[in-house]
Amino acid sequence: MASQPSQQYAYRAQKSTGLVGGTPDYNTIDSFPQPDVPTRTFKYSSDGRLFAYAVPTGVHIYQAESAQLLQELSLPNIVDISFSPRGTYLSTWERPIKLEDGAQHKNLRVFSASTGEELIAFSQKSQEGWELQYTISESHVVRLVGQEIQVFRPVEWSKGIIDKLKVEGATSITLSPGLNPSLAVFVAEKKGQPASLKIYSLTSLSAPPTCQKTFFKAQRSQIKWNTLGTQVLVLTQTDVDQANKSYYGETGGLYLLSAAGNFDCRVPLDKEGPVHDITWSPNSKEFGVIYGYMPAKTMLFDQRVRSLHDFGPAFCNFISFNPQGRLIAIAGFGNLAGKVDIYDRRTLTKVTTIDASNTSHCEWSPDGRFLLTATLSPRLRVDNGIKIWHCTGPLVHVQPIDELYQTSWRPTPVDALPAFPPAIPPAPAPAASVEQNATVAKPTPTRPAGAYRPPGARGLEASSAYKREDDAPSGGSTPNGRFSRSPAPGRFQNGRRHVPGAPTSPSPVRHAGEQDKRGRKKKGPKENKKDNLTAVNGKGNANGEASVRPSIDIPSLNGDVEGTAAAANGEVPMTPGADNGLDPAAKKIRNLNKKVREALLDVYEIHLKAIEDLKEKQKKGERLEATQLKKIDTEAEIRKELATLGISS
Repeated sequence: MASQPSQQYAYRAQKSTGLVGGTPDYNTIDSFPQPDVPTRTFKYSSDGRLFAYAVPTGVHIYQAESAQLLQELSLPNIVDISFSPRGTYLSTWERPIKLEDGAQHKNLRVFSASTGEELIAFSQKSQEGWELQYTISESHVVRLVGQEIQVFRPVEWSKGIIDKLKVEGATSITLSPGLNPSLAVFVAEKKGQPASLKIYSLTSLSAPPTCQKTFFKAQRSQIKWNTLGTQVLVLTQTDVDQANKSYYGETGGLYLLSAAGNFDCRVPLDKEGPVHDITWSPNSKEFGVIYGYMPAKTMLFDQRVRSLHDFGPAFCNFISFNPQGRLIAIAGFGNLAGKVDIYDRRTLTKVTTIDASNTSHCEWSPDGRFLLTATLSPRLRVDNGIKIWHCTGPLVHVQPIDELYQTSWRPTPVDALPAFPPAIPPAPAPAASVEQNATVAKPTPTRPAGAYRPPGARGLEASSAYKREDDAPSGGSTPNGRFSRSPAPGRFQNGRRHVPGAPTSPSPVRHAGEQDKRGRKKKGPKENKKDNLTAVNGKGNANGEASVRPSIDIPSLNGDVEGTAAAANGEVPMTPGADNGLDPAAKKIRNLNKKVREALLDVYEIHLKAIEDLKEKQKKGERLEATQLKKIDTEAEIRKELATLGISS
């Protein structure tokens, strides 16, 4: 190993494209010229030797380490580009157009990366799966055309197709890495026929498949080979979930197959829900799976589908080994909080937790010591930028970039870098960018303390029946299902004045001459006549509608309601029945206090009935929530307040 390559990363934004050097300074590479126009995409070669980007006028190829321009291809309207594994060939794809002479537009072209010469061209209508698949040695290349698999030899492009295989109903192919490449061919289910996966040896396509398996619930698949190309994971999915549990379709199953055909097995997933992510370890001997409804379950399996470790339930949907296979990152991105847990594979203990909120791209550095997280547009259009974290947790670099579209580390072969040490290395000193951006960081909004209270109940003392600890689980429902939304303060509801902050209940229908349950009698004809006259003069209108009045302060429940209200207005409490000598204001206050008293009695009755119901459930052995048990404890307090009001319960 003559010299160690730098840990470089590239980024592409609306107004800029650049290369940035690695630790410890993370300085921009000044020798790289900024494009004058926005770039459409960029790619590193798999060995990290070359870097290319596409602009509306063509494609530029650079030496990645020195940022020296090697080739400039005048190719307008290029949408996507791709390198071969060793960077020998560059493929480009553009949107197909209709030619004037009626000929087929060859929109997939292959060039020599060193000379810029066009070697061959194909017609490829769809951008999905457009890339040519090369063997790791670049000895062969394959592509799927309709239902036919075509094989080429890159050193002899002019000879055309050297081998081909037609597979009825083939929808996708995946070429394995490794020195003995195999080809996995997936056939989706159609018209009641099950889906299938067949594995062929690339050197003998005409021979029967070395391994094949059929599946149901498999309209599409995700196929992942291990690094050696000896085993493959197949995740099958449907486009529509018949149970309507997921918008994204239903997971059919996860299977492990051997390329040699001597082993195949369905991976046992013991929690219902989708498979969020799967990944192979770089050692090709184990793989990780995140599956199940949130909080999801994360498991580690070996190459014989034996369970190695259960990381427990967590809100996560992303798992990735570092290139050396020593560390595992388990995170929750997208609509999850962005927490990243890093585990040591040797001890299976957690190393640290990183808070990388709003992350839409996460990637390990080639040396396995740093984690790059980025917030990309258009997934999120605010706070776009790049953050680099050390594997022990500290933030070492920050680069805010407006409208950031793409970023990635420069690939580097593992054997070209120093080995990961036995002990996890300490974090280096953070770059100057961390301190600079910390000074302008936005303040984190603090969560308001206490439970939410509606506007009508704010500023008033809540009943202890509604209080609960912040850490206690919430109950299944409100104390009584008959509660409705509180009306505006000062309005009448069901013939009674609304008390701000108190729940309401419908008034029972009473007939003439019927005695109230609490022992109170209905008003006589004279009292009704007097009340009707009062309603016309001051409390209502001729149509019987209640007029809007400002709400009044409600006194404490731990005293005489009527006497307290009268004392608050500077008057001596009146003797019941002594109407003579009262001015209109005192009469109104007395009537209001009566209505408040009746409303409080209704509330207490509802509470006591709910408490009795909870006691019955408790006697039957049902499990009650913490808030329900706390409500039962308030029975003595409620009965004490009823006794204070002169009511026996």
